[in-house]
Amino acid sequence: MAADVAQHGYPDRLSSALIGSCTNSSYEDLERAADVARQARARGLRARVQLLVTPGSEQIHRTIARDGQLADFEAIGATVLANACGPCIGQWRRDDVASGEENSILTSYNRNFRSRNDGNPTTHAFIGSPEIVVAYALAGRLSFDPLRDELEGPGGERFRLRPPAPAPEVPREGFVRSLEGYAPPPAERGSVEVEIAADSERLERLLPFAAWDGRDFEELPLLLKARGKCTTDHISPAGPWLRYRGHLEKISDNLFTGAVNAFTGATGKGQDLLSGESGAAFAAIARHYKAEGLRWVVVGDENYGEGSSREHAAMSPRLLGCAAVVVKSFARIHESNLKKQGVLPLTFADPADYEKVRETDRVSVGGLARLAPGSAIRIVLHHSDGSRDELRATHTLNDEQIRWFRAGSALNLLREPRA
Repeated sequence: MAADVAQHGYPDRLSSALIGSCTNSSYEDLERAADVARQARARGLRARVQLLVTPGSEQIHRTIARDGQLADFEAIGATVLANACGPCIGQWRRDDVASGEENSILTSYNRNFRSRNDGNPTTHAFIGSPEIVVAYALAGRLSFDPLRDELEGPGGERFRLRPPAPAPEVPREGFVRSLEGYAPPPAERGSVEVEIAADSERLERLLPFAAWDGRDFEELPLLLKARGKCTTDHISPAGPWLRYRGHLEKISDNLFTGAVNAFTGATGKGQDLLSGESGAAFAAIARHYKAEGLRWVVVGDENYGEGSSREHAAMSPRLLGCAAVVVKSFARIHESNLKKQGVLPLTFADPADYEKVRETDRVSVGGLARLAPGSAIRIVLHHSDGSRDELRATHTLNDEQIRWFRAGSALNLLREPRA
């Protein structure tokens, strides 16, 4: 790691170290990390950088409070946060580093896309196990090797950390169980009315998406051709946007703000095929098309939709008029989420056909009335010079998922009266 830091010029000094969240906060994870903390505590050593611990649930939080791991972390200067996603998905208002300032952090989270944790594109986010993160927090630098390098206690005593002892998956006394905060629904739910403030930006009543009209998609405008990595963080960024997660219209203003335009290299901006405007935000273009009664198409690269399995990355495109997403390959969970929202997820039969898509294309998707498991889909690219390319795409929809598509969404199908 030290060689890598020197080779790439990463800031060696850590600004923060973070463990937990839903990713690495099992009892076993936190006990191994607490073992390292106890070794430091016994020598009077505290973390040299900000150390943040996010329990993954109320059950874990209460259990580590009972069994002592929480106290072990706090004894070396750690701050134990609320039981929430927290900095893992950008819910972290940093006061120690200015936006644009290069710095390094180390986390036990499972994703480190640019800007993911703190919204700062110049933060270098490295990933390690919880016990490794705690060890590095004690040293305060990336070039530290916990297997070989020594730490120095407050009295000048030097020592090495030992690997943590094996930790149990389940606590010996079982988990602390609590129903605090749980409000069971009433027995008769039909009389319950949910009231939402008319001016709320945080909550909005979700209206059903329109069912498929039975027609093929004819000459729909291309909204975006994404180049390279287009994760759910690129499609629907989290961080400050999560305050609107209960208001689909509001949060949809973030649509594709992180996506890289394959034609220009710009992030979050493209060309409005109706007005001819270039450099407009994708969300604004999508809203323009929707206002004109048009649906639209997205083209993506490899592993489109990797990352967090957030449904907003499928719901927001659906709300603003996305009819189909055509890619070289999908991340499995995002592909499923698109299906649930009634968006048609298609894969180029020949990945090289991705290169045939032009910025001002209109896209037709045919044969939808004959949509069946394993059926081929015909796509036509209508180029602005009058020429066209006919392509073939595949899909992975099963019979039930095809019913979702026809109904407009899986939720629409669930709402239908049962015979």
